[in-house]
Amino acid sequence: MAVLDYLTNFVVGYTALTIAFFMLSLVVPKAGFVARVLASYISLVIAALFGVVASIFLRLVGSYQIAQWATARCFKLVMALTTGVTFEMLDPKDTLGKTRPAVFIANHQSELDVLMLGASFPKYCSMTAKSSLKKTPFLGWFMILSGAIFINRSNSKDARQAMSGASEEIRSKRQSVYMFPEGTRSYSKEPELLPFKKGAFHLAVQAQVPIVPIVCANYSHVLWVKSLVFNSGKIPVKVLDPISTKGLTAADVDDLTRSTRELMLKELISLTEEARGKTAPVPVKQSNGVARASGNDLKIAA
Repeated sequence: MAVLDYLTNFVVGYTALTIAFFMLSLVVPKAGFVARVLASYISLVIAALFGVVASIFLRLVGSYQIAQWATARCFKLVMALTTGVTFEMLDPKDTLGKTRPAVFIANHQSELDVLMLGASFPKYCSMTAKSSLKKTPFLGWFMILSGAIFINRSNSKDARQAMSGASEEIRSKRQSVYMFPEGTRSYSKEPELLPFKKGAFHLAVQAQVPIVPIVCANYSHVLWVKSLVFNSGKIPVKVLDPISTKGLTAADVDDLTRSTRELMLKELISLTEEARGKTAPVPVKQSNGVARASGNDLKIAA
């Protein structure tokens, strides 16, 4: 009973504090940053609790492969209500719904990309996770129940070997995966991409499934942590045409990675200009936008 009282008081106090900062933001705009950060955390907790229940239920009824999709959609709805931030999907060919299995890849800007996943995550898809996470309480259990694709990183020097088991799971289960080839958040104020790591491309080639690029416009006008900016708003996300990997081998991965990055960067600049209604700065051209791949490069930053 004491624990229940404590939780009730915490929820009431947390909610009151969040509302107070939202009201204060009418006078002090920077308070809106704190208000939406607080709202985002509670939204994430709500979605996580929903995800645990949903993954158990869907596992029991034999539909576990859509557990991560259901959790993502829950987070999307809750965040729209609590923060006013939404990611608007541009997918005229219904590529998210029709392409399976595939390796979906997206640019990675900040922690807000968890919400971008909420809008763009397709059914019968999962994030990748390292095999050691299976033994982690709660998180590991959720990943197992929701059908996550696990990657064996015991050999950190060979990306292809690390992907071998995952590629077989993709083919046998017809389960897509979602990855961020930059490997970490860029935190860029302008439309830029970090060099791409090759793990996602090795995986697609080994599994002989298409790569589906997903490009999110730069949203520093909505979230820019360095200036304590966190506004409500709509952020466009575009799904590009699938890129076939049939007949490709490991020897083609470098060129595939480079050409895909160039395609996504071009679309990123265009989409950002459309979202802002003005020309966006063109990033300085890099001599090589491909990072050296290893098993350690396969992590998913979220």
